[in-house]
Amino acid sequence: MAKLTLPQLERHLFAAADILRGKMDASEFKDYIFGMLFLKRCSDVFEQRWNQLYRENLGRGRAEAEARERADSPQFYADTFFVPPKARWAYLRDELHIDVADGLNKALGALEDENHEVLEGVLAHIDFNRKVGQTRISDRKLRELIQHFSKYRLLNEDFEFPDLLGAAYEYLIGEFADSAGKKGGEFYTPRDVVRLMVQLIQPGEGMRIDDPCVGSGGMLIQSRQFVEENGQDPRNLALYGQDNNGGVWAICKMNMILHDIQDADIQNEDTLLNPLHREGGELMRFDRIITNPPFSQNYSRDGMAFPERFKYGFCPETGKKADLMFVQHMLSVLRTRGMMATVMPHGVLFRGGAEKDIRMGFIQDDLLEAVIGLPSNLFYGTGIPACILVMRAKGAKPPERRGKVLFINADAEYHAGRAQNYLRPEHVQKIVSTFREYAVVPGFSAIVTHDELAANDYNLNIRRYADNSPPPEPHDVRAHLMGGVPKSETEAQAALFAAHGFDPRSVFVDRDDRYFDFAPRVTERGQIKALIESDEGVVRQEARLCEAFSAWWEAHEPGLLQLPGHNNLMNVRSEFLTSFEQSLRPVGLLDRFHVAGVIASWWNDAQYHMRTLVARGFDGLVDSWAATVRDTLEENGGKFDVTGDRLVARLLPGYLDELAGLEARQAELQAQIDGARQAPDEEDQDESLDDVYEARLTEEEIRALRKELNQLKRETKAAQGELLTRLEAARADMSAEDCCRLVLDIFRDDLVTELERYVTAHRAQVVDGVENWWDKYRVTLRDIEKRRGVAVAMLEEFMRDLGYES
Repeated sequence: MAKLTLPQLERHLFAAADILRGKMDASEFKDYIFGMLFLKRCSDVFEQRWNQLYRENLGRGRAEAEARERADSPQFYADTFFVPPKARWAYLRDELHIDVADGLNKALGALEDENHEVLEGVLAHIDFNRKVGQTRISDRKLRELIQHFSKYRLLNEDFEFPDLLGAAYEYLIGEFADSAGKKGGEFYTPRDVVRLMVQLIQPGEGMRIDDPCVGSGGMLIQSRQFVEENGQDPRNLALYGQDNNGGVWAICKMNMILHDIQDADIQNEDTLLNPLHREGGELMRFDRIITNPPFSQNYSRDGMAFPERFKYGFCPETGKKADLMFVQHMLSVLRTRGMMATVMPHGVLFRGGAEKDIRMGFIQDDLLEAVIGLPSNLFYGTGIPACILVMRAKGAKPPERRGKVLFINADAEYHAGRAQNYLRPEHVQKIVSTFREYAVVPGFSAIVTHDELAANDYNLNIRRYADNSPPPEPHDVRAHLMGGVPKSETEAQAALFAAHGFDPRSVFVDRDDRYFDFAPRVTERGQIKALIESDEGVVRQEARLCEAFSAWWEAHEPGLLQLPGHNNLMNVRSEFLTSFEQSLRPVGLLDRFHVAGVIASWWNDAQYHMRTLVARGFDGLVDSWAATVRDTLEENGGKFDVTGDRLVARLLPGYLDELAGLEARQAELQAQIDGARQAPDEEDQDESLDDVYEARLTEEEIRALRKELNQLKRETKAAQGELLTRLEAARADMSAEDCCRLVLDIFRDDLVTELERYVTAHRAQVVDGVENWWDKYRVTLRDIEKRRGVAVAMLEEFMRDLGYES
């Protein structure tokens, strides 16, 4: 049986959402999709266990009725969920045709009742009978949803790697957050922000990790993954979370279960009003706290448990000022050596009143370690920039950091997306490295003493201390008047040019000791890019980087060869990330953040392929890629972008050439037909119309071209329809060694592409610098005056011709 791939499962789940899309928005229908997915997964696992018990009992000589009775006994399902008859998928698929919403509600309720210790309250909030607007979801739509989910069996043995269902669930949460817009911020923090925060607090095995505003649970799951990635045992980690929204809490509970995290303690209650993680009558303490609380909301002191948590004061209960109340709660439940990171709106850094008094308390007790400013438009629900506060329990800061606060201004460190901005690995690396080293980076970070903060009335506005505003563009008056490029400006770019091996003298010549002129061969702006790209120093430096990369790959490719069947993926990852930076940084073309960004971006993109490689080997990964092509063809009615698929490009180059030839010939014929009967242009105006049309195609010739074009279209469609047959034939001809080589070559090419992207961006900076000088100084004031004089003389001549004498 073919293994289910992550792209297949992602498309499957998104297609399920499409069945309901249009009737309601994502914030409304996500519960139904999550509930249906959970029912299907539980039922499939139960059915597998039921069949195993049934066969075992028959094998022991028991009668069929007794074997069935024993298989239906909940006592044999301690390690999984017992699914009662009316919640089993076979019943829902084959017998539930009328009052489907009511039947699904009863199925969820029965599943929760039978497994109440784990599922109590998790499924009860899902109501398939709930009205959306004035209508409920019809039986027909719900039956369509059931049939859709019947397509795949959801057992670990059916997956290309063990945690595939958890990965797909997280994908679905992200898609729902994207569709839900502002409401998405209630339950989802973008993965790149979570990754940054996890790396800041560095959770380790044996720790208690808490998220008091847990949302969908992504911060806890990534904390667990961080522990695993660093070679530690993630099972020796205690995860805790609490959320006030019952629906979001349920999403989190299901997320944990589908990631096979059975022991996470996730509670449903208002953290400020009634924190539920307690031991011995006191609040439980944690080693690490990581969270993204709801921004700027109100709260109430009425009935609040453990008011002593808020030792630094109470914010106003109205006016949406609860932010620092969440911070105080977190500080109050840190262990002695505990550490926390939380997202906050910028207002908490500088607002006065009670919030200023609370900030002052934080600083005087030396709890605040770092304030990190983030770019705008990172989060769902708000386009405003936010910040991260990194804090420690009283007395827990390292000695060298006491009495100080690190300010990092990273609001310019982002990649602009279509709808939202996001952090690339190099941005995360730059922030994390600066924090870990507690370093001063001009224009990026600053270390500020408590005395200076007190002198500024405890205002923590980031730009006050770490101003990353770019310096004003320099303008040399003499160069504007007389021409030339100031050597002082080229010297200011010396580090950028030297990194890429570019000598400015390849495009400049000396005018005098203070100024350059553009070399005589540079006659127009458009030449600059080509000259820099072909510059000997630039070519040589890029070649050095390529040589360093090739040597690194040759040395570390064997690490990938050892992955199949071994649980050493995280060790390989660590070795790759460390050694790649050590090998490529000495070249000097890319800085350490960009080098780290190259390998981290590549690994992030390849991580699920790596997991498949561990679980199924090289041939299994190739089969997984082929299955993705097959599934895409089936779902898109035989349409597939062959040019964008790396497997097809590797296995069927001749086929791609054939398609390209057919499409090129079609375009040629279409152009001939389109131009056959056009009206005469200006060049033909001296000829008679009969002569023009005679020079063009006759109607008979046009019909012949159209006939040939239609035949080509049929041939192209037939060739496109042969893709899967040809692909499967090529796959069947591959040996195990062929599969291994194919996968390694694709991995290498992907990494080369990522490296080239960074190199191209760096080269573009060099080009931009030189083109900027052309734009600024190429045309001098004298040139402008000369052109003005010519224009005035021409105007005077026109005036004289018209009889207007001056």
